[in-house]
Amino acid sequence: MNILGIETSCDETAASVVKDGKHILSSVVASQADLFADYGGVIPEVASRKHLELLVPVIEKALKESKLKLEDIDAVAYTKEPGLTPALLVGISHAKALALARNIPAIPINHLEAHVFANSLMPVNDGVEEIVFPHICLLVSGGHTIVILVQNQTKYKILGSTIDDAAGEAFDKVARLLELPYPGGPIIDKLSLDGDPTAYQFPRPLSDKDNYDFSFSGLKTAVMYEVKKSKPKQISKSNELNKQLMENWKSDIAASFQEAVVDILVEKTMKVAIANSVELVTMAGGVAANSRLREKMIRMGNEIGIDVRYPEINMCMDNAAMIAGLAYFQNENR
Repeated sequence: MNILGIETSCDETAASVVKDGKHILSSVVASQADLFADYGGVIPEVASRKHLELLVPVIEKALKESKLKLEDIDAVAYTKEPGLTPALLVGISHAKALALARNIPAIPINHLEAHVFANSLMPVNDGVEEIVFPHICLLVSGGHTIVILVQNQTKYKILGSTIDDAAGEAFDKVARLLELPYPGGPIIDKLSLDGDPTAYQFPRPLSDKDNYDFSFSGLKTAVMYEVKKSKPKQISKSNELNKQLMENWKSDIAASFQEAVVDILVEKTMKVAIANSVELVTMAGGVAANSRLREKMIRMGNEIGIDVRYPEINMCMDNAAMIAGLAYFQNENR
């Protein structure tokens, strides 16, 4: 079964063709990140107009790369929710129109469930086994931080979530405090490589609580006060020296902040995994691409005997392959 997936929930215009829910025949993503870099975030109306411009060429490219024609497509899957309403409507309208014209099913997909499913799209080779169920998934992105019991490809139970800011949102806001470009997550990850994660002692909110919820608002505020207090002043006539001092300070703030976020995510996720007696933890969403999070989650998993898996970086970001792949299993269970 060949399914064409369409994803327009935020600022990526994406299309993909997936065969039988596993085999990615094509995956095309046109990002609008550069468009919104100067704004520090996505403007829904602008994003929707860009989707209108990009969607048809992206679909055509996805079909071409899959070596299939529209006549070979058995269903069209699309992101229904959550997301930016104007952006979502572009993909929804186009998917329904295509399905109606071809007299094939149009399958609505939840964007968050698709991110969780992205782990099932990992290549099964080099001794890597298929995803086992049940397992715990940490879904962590710009809009959501959720820990989920994944019972099968289409059945989930939320065990904990953020009570305020999402982890990815905190990354973007801290990046703005440090006058770094949008999106902030990848920049902070890269900057942290040159920083000292122990330079500043930022709080780990809710880490001492028995529940599985997260909180990042207080951490973000603590970083804001530290930035105001410790930002280097011009101490030399040498611009190069001042620049180096500023870069070192930003690296230390970034590394210390990132370490706090990662500690919270790893500790809570593994606590859930132990309580539910699972042998596997997966990660999903844009923040799952963070190198420090991957490193510390694997290290903790090795210490307590829990396997840790995560998608390739391009599958952590918004894409249409996860939409089309999940649609196959949802269609089977109709």
